[in-house]
Amino acid sequence: MAVQKVAVVGLGRMGQGMLATLARAGVPVIGYDVAAGAREAVATVPGAEVTADLPAIWREAETIVLSLPFPATVEAVLTGEGGLAASPTSGRLVIDTSTSDPDLTRALHARLASAGHTLVDAPVSGGPAGAAAGTLAIMVGGTAEAVARARPVLDILGQKVSVVGGPGDGHIAKLVNNVLVAGQLILAGEAMRVGVAAGASQEGLITVVNGASGRSAVTEVNYPRWIASGSFDSGFTMGLMAKDVGLALALAERTGLAIPMLREVRERWNALTRGWGPAADFNRAALGDPA
Repeated sequence: MAVQKVAVVGLGRMGQGMLATLARAGVPVIGYDVAAGAREAVATVPGAEVTADLPAIWREAETIVLSLPFPATVEAVLTGEGGLAASPTSGRLVIDTSTSDPDLTRALHARLASAGHTLVDAPVSGGPAGAAAGTLAIMVGGTAEAVARARPVLDILGQKVSVVGGPGDGHIAKLVNNVLVAGQLILAGEAMRVGVAAGASQEGLITVVNGASGRSAVTEVNYPRWIASGSFDSGFTMGLMAKDVGLALALAERTGLAIPMLREVRERWNALTRGWGPAADFNRAALGDPA
């Protein structure tokens, strides 16, 4: 089944990659961003259009993919001045790939439904490289009907599409995933530094750990690709991970459960972000505090 016109709102590195992937698949696609530089970055993508007019997005595209940095930005785009909820259109499908607050997502789902639109939360893992290659892992929350409608676009963008549950559940899964990554980066970094200080080589330690029970995506992927190599160019920043850890902690606190380790991860991550700077690659957390 042919996919009708899709808009990508938010043309950072993730949005740029998703727009290019959709265009490469032959999907009619239009991109929007408030920043002229971001729009210019995709202006030469074959088969893609770009606009500085947000209301034009609602008029022209049946499906809108959001790739935005903060929950407040998602809310403003959907319900603020010029947003979808205020537009005269109806029947639009919004696929929110941002990492956001599940409670806000559920409120936006209800708000958009009352205006005749559909929202699916579909946060992603895999970074800019995965977005550009169409190999993202996507965590999906929404009604069965909405997910079925979104599936053709999700299958283009992702290699592994996992339906978690109803509205907001995809964003819950993403926060659980990211707080684990944040904690594992800190702990793996400390463990590796202890091993090296005691006389072993980092390369040897990584090989051993990745063949044993201590392995994780951090040791299997992040260490060889971005940390041991010294490249630190994953495309995901300290500041964005700090935001995600904060969202995860807020979600945890709303459950009323005891969460001492999550609080410790948040405090440590905030300190590392202050030290390295919010624009630094998030993998630098494995190095500990900057010298």
